[in-house]
Amino acid sequence: MTTEAVWVPQACTLPADQQSQRVAEFDDLFAVALCDPHRVTARRLRLVLDPCVEQSARDLIAREAACCSFFTFTVRTDGGELTIDIEVPAAQVAVLDDVALRASARRTAT
Repeated sequence: MTTEAVWVPQACTLPADQQSQRVAEFDDLFAVALCDPHRVTARRLRLVLDPCVEQSARDLIAREAACCSFFTFTVRTDGGELTIDIEVPAAQVAVLDDVALRASARRTAT
């Protein structure tokens, strides 16, 4: 996918040599556990995942929040579903667009 430059914006503090690995971790999470990606608003993406990945998903988003502080993650478990809302400021909507595209592509590929 050619949009990796958007997915990893300049605001990211993760060392460049680790960025591809992080993108791959999200791709794997989406491919293995994503049930339903839903764009709630232009600035919010909701991911519904299999709850069996809760611990690894929480670990991944904690690490992502540490290097990309513009992301706001909200994690909920309810009714046997793991829901992660990802919210960004208006200036980072293009990044969220790419996350949504990657999530949908990985989900479709499985």
